[in-house]
Amino acid sequence: MTAWLRQYCFHVTDIERSIAFYEAIGLTCTSRTQITDEIKEAVVENPGRGAWLQLAENSTIKGPIDMGTAFWKLYIYTDDCEGIYQKALAAGAKTHTAPHRMERWPVTMAYVTCPDGYLIEFLQRDVTPTENNAGGSPRDQSVN
Repeated sequence: MTAWLRQYCFHVTDIERSIAFYEAIGLTCTSRTQITDEIKEAVVENPGRGAWLQLAENSTIKGPIDMGTAFWKLYIYTDDCEGIYQKALAAGAKTHTAPHRMERWPVTMAYVTCPDGYLIEFLQRDVTPTENNAGGSPRDQSVN
């Protein structure tokens, strides 16, 4: 038996706003689906790399999203942490931590909160990862 992770689904309050946000930071909306009259879904991704994020809007759920305590953050890998951070802010994100080089790991990172309140970590590898360093295998994380 083989198992792997590939797709993640987030509840969003305004699917069009969310699609625009993720497109502004360099992802592509590759799919839109009207599930029911109340539920719309869309997929945003970089078709050539990594997993994809499914956005789901359910119009019967009113008010802000209850984040609870289970979900911490979404990692988005990039080759330009400062650039993606600035694009995210321009697209409606709120700053949490400005881009900075980490001392412990060979990465530059920044945090923003997206328009729906999810914490996003932008992570730029400053050197190609090895099998044993933070973040696991080099797959989908290389600096090239």
